[in-house]
Amino acid sequence: MMDSTFTLEKKTAIVVGAANGIGRATALAFAAAGARVACADVEEPGAKATAAEIEKSGAHALPVHLDVTDGASCRAAVAATVERFGGLDVLMYGAADRDTTATVLELDEAAWDRVIRINLTGAFLMVKAAIPAMIARGGGSVVLIASQLGRVGAAGRPAYCATKGALIQLAKVLAADHAAQGIRANTISPGAVETRRMLMRHKTMDEARTMMGPKHLLNRLGRPEEIARAAVYLASDASSFMTGSDLLIDGGYTAI
Repeated sequence: MMDSTFTLEKKTAIVVGAANGIGRATALAFAAAGARVACADVEEPGAKATAAEIEKSGAHALPVHLDVTDGASCRAAVAATVERFGGLDVLMYGAADRDTTATVLELDEAAWDRVIRINLTGAFLMVKAAIPAMIARGGGSVVLIASQLGRVGAAGRPAYCATKGALIQLAKVLAADHAAQGIRANTISPGAVETRRMLMRHKTMDEARTMMGPKHLLNRLGRPEEIARAAVYLASDASSFMTGSDLLIDGGYTAI
């Protein structure tokens, strides 16, 4: 029987990036753990599909169209969630832009700016919008999806690696600034995971498995639901003594 502290009963969560991949898996896992879930994404059809799947299971969900590059959109997403469910307890931020493989000499300024805006500034804007609602509830949990590439570098990924390292540091500062208000902030750093992002660099998922799997000690890619379980842990009271930490779930990528 699962420890009762792993439950998200009576909690409300916003999942940013809920249309697919890790975000979708996390939204479904949050709902299965008892949370009411706002499924937020710039891809509105995907957000609606995830919310519909949650509702079909008998849980409660709200699809939210969200542009994380726009502060007003972030504030509106939080307001809609609070209006529908009466408050906010959890923010999971998983938005990430496509980044082209390029050195700093090859990467143009606009491409750099876009990755920074979505991966990092979007997290800042969502946290800024969400924390007042969490304070009103007496506390909450912020979970930012970083990466093992926030700890180690990867050739040709300057913007991605920079933003993911920055998210790990941002969570530490959030933890320090808001501990007294009952708010915890942590990051999850996944290794390579079987999502459509893999297809940005590989023609097929099989190719991604062949190329990237051996870079992990477990000799495979991760699955979205494996990351989602960690998000449930960080969102729940099971992790009540954990804040300012980075939870590395990388199949051994950084171990050697």
